[in-house]
Amino acid sequence: MPRICEFFGVVISMYYNDHRPPHFHATYAEHEALFAIDTLEILAGELPRRPRAFVVEWASLHREALRANWDRARQGLPLQPMVPLD
Repeated sequence: MPRICEFFGVVISMYYNDHRPPHFHATYAEHEALFAIDTLEILAGELPRRPRAFVVEWASLHREALRANWDRARQGLPLQPMVPLD
């Protein structure tokens, strides 16, 4: 699963040819959650409160780039690295 970003111990990644709706995976320590790109709601899994807030903040700033990477993944193209949260 290609990593597209990492910040504050959170790893953001996407699978190629993953199921819909468009989403990304966020991993923090032993926790993992799938976030919908359009709504930023958790589709599956769970993250602790603080890392979850970081992910939502980051994703809200980079939603268009996430959509573009989702489209690239669906086409089997290399994913673009994304700017981490400061």
